[in-house]
Amino acid sequence: LGSRKGFFWVRFADHDLRGGRSQGPPRKMGNSSTKSSDSSCYSGFGGKSRQDPRLHEQLQKQYETKMKAEGLNDAAIAAFQYNLGVLLSGASTMIPESAIGPVDSLPALEGLNVTPDPSLLKETVILKLNGGLGTGMGLDKAKSLLKVTNGFTFLELIAEQVDSMKKEYQTPDLRFMLMNSFSTSKDTLSALAKYPQLGTGSDLEFVQNKAPKVSAKDYTPASHEPDTSHEWCPPGHGDLYPAMLGSGTLDKLLEKGVKYMFVSNSDNLGATMDLKLLTYFAQSKAPFMM
Repeated sequence: LGSRKGFFWVRFADHDLRGGRSQGPPRKMGNSSTKSSDSSCYSGFGGKSRQDPRLHEQLQKQYETKMKAEGLNDAAIAAFQYNLGVLLSGASTMIPESAIGPVDSLPALEGLNVTPDPSLLKETVILKLNGGLGTGMGLDKAKSLLKVTNGFTFLELIAEQVDSMKKEYQTPDLRFMLMNSFSTSKDTLSALAKYPQLGTGSDLEFVQNKAPKVSAKDYTPASHEPDTSHEWCPPGHGDLYPAMLGSGTLDKLLEKGVKYMFVSNSDNLGATMDLKLLTYFAQSKAPFMM
């Protein structure tokens, strides 16, 4: 059912979420080039190079038009356009082994000399990433609707965990949110209707963006006339920041005084918020902690 890993903390006050990009710019790592030498990078464009600026401009306009017609916001479009630019550039997205090294040492939770500060909970939101479908396990709904123990689903156990934390920390207004996808939102909200104490509407969820699928042949927007919904896919957890920004969730949380966000997957029941870790994170002044 998960372990006490696979989660991270974000500090809103310092961490810049307003770039609208799902990842940083491509970088040169060690002695490896960011340019791909794969000859396939130059095929399928009618003689045009994959790195032809005119091709970039044409494709970006096509995708922008399609995404705007679908009602996607500027942050979603900017994030997709950035990633499309990386794809078209031929840049390598691999980090060579020569550029990385092991961590020498890390502080252990048991050894932290920290006195838990319950007042930080009023500035904190617990966020579960809940955009994935359980198709690999025979489901056509959110993976978190899978029953895991004693007839309880992941979502039901999460609701119980949050309720337990509210009681343990004597913080009835402890904030909880889900990042759903267009594939999981309806079923998730229906399943959680019996837990109104978690929140409702935009106080409970925001929906991650969706990205247009890209044709492998020529990088144009994929088309599937029988069912145009198949032309789209969820962009994954990397969409967290653009989705928060574009949906207005970030501004709403900032207005409420939220500074810290605890993030984990909805199928990781072992990743629960620890007040001692929250206090350590707040005192560290770090913008991000895993």
